[in-house]
Amino acid sequence: MFDALIIGGGAAGMSCALVLGSAKDKAFAKDKRIGIITHQKTSHLQTALFNNVLGLQAGTTGASILKSGKEQLATLYPHVEQIDKEKVLEISKTNQGFMVKTNKSSYTSKLVVIAVGYTNLMTIKGLENFIEPHPRAAIEKDRIWLKNTDHLIEDNLYVAGTLAGWRSQFAMASGSGAHVATDILTLWNDGKHVKVHDKVV
Repeated sequence: MFDALIIGGGAAGMSCALVLGSAKDKAFAKDKRIGIITHQKTSHLQTALFNNVLGLQAGTTGASILKSGKEQLATLYPHVEQIDKEKVLEISKTNQGFMVKTNKSSYTSKLVVIAVGYTNLMTIKGLENFIEPHPRAAIEKDRIWLKNTDHLIEDNLYVAGTLAGWRSQFAMASGSGAHVATDILTLWNDGKHVKVHDKVV
């Protein structure tokens, strides 16, 4: 049983995992089991080139970020379990949270974050009732979102990134994932607001 399971290893999913992982020394988070299904094949980062992102050297590719993000997570926060080479097929509610079925296995989690792309090819069974046309994308692109309020679809079911209704900008998707992570940490901290920063000593 995971306490939090993130679906998607793109900008939003990896950012969410990094922020959750970074809270490992907090009393309310130290015993939480966190996982991320790092499926990246459909991520728009595969073909992205970044020249206009603060903190990234011009010419940085999305493909390099996909690779380095997984390495960063594994190096800094190895307690966050990375589940590789699996694609999520179905999400269903259980008495304790959610069942997530992939093409290879099944997982249970108390809460789930969906952070996959916003194309209409998104085919995770169990989410059909939440799908609507994307509010911030050109109609002809046929993009979708999962209807939510401030990233929350329903209790303990979150969405992050472009699928949450944000535009397809790297900084926005990353920020959305971090936003969801701090909301989860706040939930674990009995509603007391949480943000996690490192500082130069």
